[in-house]
Amino acid sequence: MKKFKVIISGGGTGGHIFPALAIAKAIEKKVDKVEFLFVGAEDRMEMEKIPAAGYKIVGLWISGLQRNLSKRNLLFPFKLISSLLKARKIIKQFKPDLAIGTGGYASGPLLFAAANKGVPSLIQEQNSYPGITNKILAKYVQKICVAYDNMERFFGDEKLIITGNPIRDDILSFDTKVKAGKKLFNIDVSKPTVLVVGGSLGAYTINNAIASNLSDFKTANVNLIWQTGISFQDQAKKLTRQFSVNGIQAHTFIKEMDLAYAIADVIVSRAGAIAISELCCVGKPIILIPSPNVSENHQYKNAQSLVNKNAALLVKDSDASRKLVYKVLELLKDTIKQKELSNNIKKLAVKNAADRIAEIALSLIK
Repeated sequence: MKKFKVIISGGGTGGHIFPALAIAKAIEKKVDKVEFLFVGAEDRMEMEKIPAAGYKIVGLWISGLQRNLSKRNLLFPFKLISSLLKARKIIKQFKPDLAIGTGGYASGPLLFAAANKGVPSLIQEQNSYPGITNKILAKYVQKICVAYDNMERFFGDEKLIITGNPIRDDILSFDTKVKAGKKLFNIDVSKPTVLVVGGSLGAYTINNAIASNLSDFKTANVNLIWQTGISFQDQAKKLTRQFSVNGIQAHTFIKEMDLAYAIADVIVSRAGAIAISELCCVGKPIILIPSPNVSENHQYKNAQSLVNKNAALLVKDSDASRKLVYKVLELLKDTIKQKELSNNIKKLAVKNAADRIAEIALSLIK
């Protein structure tokens, strides 16, 4: 029996990489002999994260168009042509039975090349407002899996299926890991714990707000687990050194996010689509700070949809330095509000999205 071959492309941020991995794992459960090849952008985080998860990846020389006038835009046409040629070569050599794109720069050339070669193709759009890559690809693929209502205004009706966003398996079982979390982060469990996550690449405003108010966490006798991202790591580690005995700790990147979720009482996060989908499954009280640096302000729209259902609190990015830490400590004191937020966000959880997307993708094969 020949191996079933699947090519998956998506990256740039964790929001595109984690769904790609979740879909691959779901397909593995359904198909006996399957071989995966991931395709990413050469200098982006997928080139490290995908091999760490045990899969093979090849890189394309591709990046996005800068929104401002930038010299880097002069290279874009050359990068695009180079990536399209390499993508065609990859399709020709690997001979996939199926192609899946989860967004990010590399998925454009790859899915375009696959669809043009007649490979059954599907894209998964995480956000309430799609990126330019997926808007272009929509014409060429057979199915489009989405997580939000009213996406037909971007994609039309006939290819669209609402599946929710894929969640990593380890996140889904987070609640069995409280003991392991306490051990890993070595925290005093008699104190409440705040988890601050600024996205896989970090978030300057959130980091600044936390850095300026570290002593408030000490005064309130609260544990802080703070993911800073690379750009802020040195500053944060220096600052937290004097507070480490008080349960205040900084991490460049938290690989075991399931264990961090397990021990958190309140979570502070950006409002990326995958982060929100995961947080709905985790069901803890959350405060969202939408990033203002995204197309069509989609993180604000993602966050507002939860706030409207009394399932999250929102602090604007521009208000974070003044309001964020105050809001966190206020919520920690208000156990009734915590319970309310927790109950409401749990109702929004979709836990079987990866399975559904895997089934839809496999159904495309004649």
